[in-house]
Amino acid sequence: MQNMLTIISNALCRITGRNVGAQTVSELLIDLSEYVNLTSPAAPALATTQRQPPKPPPGTRVVVSRSFADFTPQATFDIKKCDMHRLEDGPPLKAELTRDQGLQYYRTMQTVRRMELKADQLYKQKIIRGFCHLYDGQEACAAGIEAAITPSDHLITAYRAHGYTFTRGVSIKEILAELTGRKGGVAKGKGGSMHMYAPHFYGGNGIVGAQVPLGAGIALACLYQGNNQICVTLYGDGAANQGQIFESFNMAALWKLPCIFICENNKYGMGTSVERASASTDYYKRGDYIPGIRVDGMDVLCVREATKFAADHCRSGKGPIIMELQTYRYHGHSMSDPGVSYRTREEIQEVRSKSDPISLLKERMLTNNMASVEEFKEIDIEIRKQVEDAAQFATSDPEPPLEELCNHIFSNSPPLEVRGTHPWAKLKSIS
Repeated sequence: MQNMLTIISNALCRITGRNVGAQTVSELLIDLSEYVNLTSPAAPALATTQRQPPKPPPGTRVVVSRSFADFTPQATFDIKKCDMHRLEDGPPLKAELTRDQGLQYYRTMQTVRRMELKADQLYKQKIIRGFCHLYDGQEACAAGIEAAITPSDHLITAYRAHGYTFTRGVSIKEILAELTGRKGGVAKGKGGSMHMYAPHFYGGNGIVGAQVPLGAGIALACLYQGNNQICVTLYGDGAANQGQIFESFNMAALWKLPCIFICENNKYGMGTSVERASASTDYYKRGDYIPGIRVDGMDVLCVREATKFAADHCRSGKGPIIMELQTYRYHGHSMSDPGVSYRTREEIQEVRSKSDPISLLKERMLTNNMASVEEFKEIDIEIRKQVEDAAQFATSDPEPPLEELCNHIFSNSPPLEVRGTHPWAKLKSIS
């Protein structure tokens, strides 16, 4: 303390030209402040109330802190009107969005986007093998549907299933580990891209259109049990001409099953445009005697409000309803499809620039002061780290051992022997 007094005293002597003698630190600082006030030139009025922070070193990331009170907590947005079939009233034309909801939808869609881009990278590195159908571009469908139903409702989809696997509660780590065939995957590394499951989520199905009658069966179970639950049954435009889908429509209408049949129309079934594959591309009318709505599938709020409307329809005992979500996939049909032999790069870029679901939500929130650019950047950085950590796990976790190959053939049965590739090779199945 004495050294500090001496240093300050000597400095003040040199500055003021007078001997200050032995004083306390407080007294010295008061003397110094008075000298500065007397000798400093008059400053602009703004400078007396605001101190400019020092410039950060090059490469430093600056985070601007704002209070939650600075943001708009809730806003109402106009959304696109749905086309309707056999309905007098449809979903609303306005949607309310709270700040918390908006950030959650953004986080969900951005996570799915980053996860799929990482899967693309791992596939090109030949770490992921076999079939792999990516969901980037269609994130508003999964996020909007999940926002409109309850965790106890049921959902079944086709092989483009990674997004729904995540929204149904499976972690990024378990999804990527399943893609790489590791023991820590959601299906123990034995399902791969098309066969992931969770409570109230039935996959991930590899046979085109085969999940639709299964979804009708799940809805039948909901009706039979009287639990007020519904089943969301998804299929693509490429599967929309399957005969089994129309058989399912017929039974669902006869029995008034609480089933939302959703056609995710991403414009191309494998490498064929919908116009070349279907005599009628009004997929929401395909149920004929079943009501239908056509929805902007690139807007998470449109999807949410339409799904709420459809869920209320089913829960009220009116039977099934069909939804057509008009969406777009950025990647090819699967990783073996470059995706540009039947459409142009300019077409893909135009959709990205004008209709991207993540950019649309982000712009809405920024325009209405519901979040800041810095906040979105922080979320993006956090998601990138989560995906990188998950990818590290998915590439380092061990593959399942051979002795576990035949486990879980049955859900609940005593151990049984399973023949291997030849009669004297015996494996065991444990439930």
